[in-house]
Amino acid sequence: MALADPVGCAKGGEDNNPFPEIIELNVGGQVYITRHPTLVSVPGSLLWEMFTQKNVRSLARDSKGRFFVDRDGFLFRYILDYMRDQQLVLPEHFPERGRLQREAEYFMLPELVKLLAPKLSKQNSLGDDPCQSDPEEPSPGADAARSPTPAGAAPPSAVSGGAEGRRAGFITIGYRGSYTLGRDSQTDAKFRRVARIMVCGKTSLAKEVFGDTLNESRDPDRPPERYTSRYYLKFTFLEQAFDKLADAGFHMVACNSTGTCAFAHEQTDDRIWTSYTEYVFYRE
Repeated sequence: MALADPVGCAKGGEDNNPFPEIIELNVGGQVYITRHPTLVSVPGSLLWEMFTQKNVRSLARDSKGRFFVDRDGFLFRYILDYMRDQQLVLPEHFPERGRLQREAEYFMLPELVKLLAPKLSKQNSLGDDPCQSDPEEPSPGADAARSPTPAGAAPPSAVSGGAEGRRAGFITIGYRGSYTLGRDSQTDAKFRRVARIMVCGKTSLAKEVFGDTLNESRDPDRPPERYTSRYYLKFTFLEQAFDKLADAGFHMVACNSTGTCAFAHEQTDDRIWTSYTEYVFYRE
């Protein structure tokens, strides 16, 4: 008895097309289901080259038989939307325009690259900067710049030590850790790796400090002037986060921690200690 095709719900089309009508993709861990005509709608693109070839076995697949593409899975939804009707529609205050342009270049979509390219405004400045200052929240030196400097007072640039233009704000770092301690107090504690370091604060500040090490997958379309508590870091070393905050001019102003204890097993005295700690950083 013939087995069902693991990558689609329909049989291949006519003209000896080896691909099914419905195709499942795994792009960077995100699963997409689309039609074969959508993937080949832009001749010459990378997806067109992948899904018009005759040798299906040459394409990478994941453990469930889905075609695998090692790219940003969350930005791929905009690539797929463009493949459907060749139009670009982005959310308001879209902060990932530069990264999406890089994805468009990888997938060989020159028209999409042109649509994403920043345009020069009448003042010869980039008009599509996703991290422009919030007009409702002027920078700390804005009022001082509008008012005359008192006699004998140092100019703002001298006070800030070259940090003029950097926005003030708070960033909170949180992490949860746990370890198991046996009945023998002399026994080495079995520590568990910190699974995730959370980042809370304004989107623009978090991206400025952590850059590519910031994982935005749980809140990908957050405007730069909004706050979020859903970001986390791609690394698990707390000191590395502290280094990046110190390099960006932040100083720790507060911290707090909570802890709980529970028995690991009913038949033993092994106990699991769990703690959650937050560190609050501020930049003037």
